[in-house]
Amino acid sequence: MSTKDQILKKIEILITNHFESPKNAFDFFDEDGDKKLSKSEIKNLLQEAEISGFIRGIVASKLIEGYDLDGDQLISWSEFKTAIDEIAL
Repeated sequence: MSTKDQILKKIEILITNHFESPKNAFDFFDEDGDKKLSKSEIKNLLQEAEISGFIRGIVASKLIEGYDLDGDQLISWSEFKTAIDEIAL
């Protein structure tokens, strides 16, 4: 299992164990209510998913790089859903 797969698995476990739906998880981590996840909000999600602090910033950057389709350096609900669909909850 690749590191990416391990990280996605930890995110899947967090969402399925602590939230009714991926949308509830998105809304929970959208701390400022702007309907987008910033890098710091993604890092909070990764912390809750027990991703090591050492790589949390790198992973947050890579998630934005890989899923930020509109180039605003934020993850919208539709972009988050695309990432979640890869996990296949």
